[in-house]
Amino acid sequence: MSTVQSSPRGGVTVGTLSDLPPLEAGAVIYLRHWFSGAETRGQMRRDFEMNFGPEMATAAFEAFGYLCNFCATHGRRPLVRHGMTCKCLGADENCFANLLACAAEGQKDDAHILASLIVTPRKASELTQLASDCGLLMQQIMRPRPLLRPARPATVTLH
Repeated sequence: MSTVQSSPRGGVTVGTLSDLPPLEAGAVIYLRHWFSGAETRGQMRRDFEMNFGPEMATAAFEAFGYLCNFCATHGRRPLVRHGMTCKCLGADENCFANLLACAAEGQKDDAHILASLIVTPRKASELTQLASDCGLLMQQIMRPRPLLRPARPATVTLH
């Protein structure tokens, strides 16, 4: 019997980031940011500040970081991620993104099943709750914003 080393199944490409709705795509992008080092975490924090303001950004940043660290600490195995600029979507990233989306939408049973794929069964309920909290925050970040138009005095003639 030969032992052929294969790539981790969690990294298998299952789609592209552009296939995902905004919440799920954001979850994958921020997951990659969190685990790629201090510089990318700083970019993530600045993005949160632009969307939430300084006080709420700190809470959102810490909640997302706690969620990622919880997955790393209690995970069945390490979550496999693609590179920061990769347009592919890996199986583990897809599971994480769907966990956040299901939890944010209140689909607790589905979220619990997805959580149990990431962490041990004893920790799945806790991960589901963390994902719900983070998913609701992510919804706010990814919500489309109206375009800002410059204010014009009512007396200005345009033509």
